[in-house]
Amino acid sequence: MLGWLAALLALLVAIPLVLVPVYLVVDPISVPMLERHVTGRPVVREWRDIDALSDRLKASVVMSEDGQFCRHWGIDVSALQGEVEDLFAGRPVRGASTITMQLARNLFLWNDRSYVRKALEIPLAVYIDLVMPKRRILEIYLNIAEWGPNGQFGVAAGAEAAFGIEPQNLSWERAALLTTALPNPRVRLPGDPTSGLREVAGVIEQRARRYGQRASCVAPDGVLAL
Repeated sequence: MLGWLAALLALLVAIPLVLVPVYLVVDPISVPMLERHVTGRPVVREWRDIDALSDRLKASVVMSEDGQFCRHWGIDVSALQGEVEDLFAGRPVRGASTITMQLARNLFLWNDRSYVRKALEIPLAVYIDLVMPKRRILEIYLNIAEWGPNGQFGVAAGAEAAFGIEPQNLSWERAALLTTALPNPRVRLPGDPTSGLREVAGVIEQRARRYGQRASCVAPDGVLAL
């Protein structure tokens, strides 16, 4: 039994070690996408290169999901320390997930919250950041994140479902509204936003307009066209 467990553990470790370098050149699918394929549910995803996506969207996503994305090595150490302090103090915790940690979860783990999953996300995120440039990390994230209530994955499918448009040259309003869907795309509908969702989008837009160049590590020349 111990031998089988050791072999299973070795396999689980080997899968991301092998696949992360492969994903430098191969466009991956996520665990949620694979699960829907296996269970016969629809999956809609059209890959878009990062340079074919709106810079306003990139700035909105980074400033909403991970403002230190261009500065950290896969994990935001100060945010994680704050989460640990809140946990031991009995205060609510939010997860402190970076974009790279979310990518690790989508590619290799599961969505149900647990401390085990979080503990696995951390070394995976560090490894992904070590192997992949920031541009590729964000490109994969934007193309595999769940972005709609009916199996829409990636921002191209999300923009089509919400607005019937391509994710290029988005207005600030639409870029921010698309970003609001990321925490819960089955409930948050940017194409039919509630007043509360518009308020959240307004905060994201304001932050991205002011600090969006902090995401400039994903621009080919180091400057986003905002």
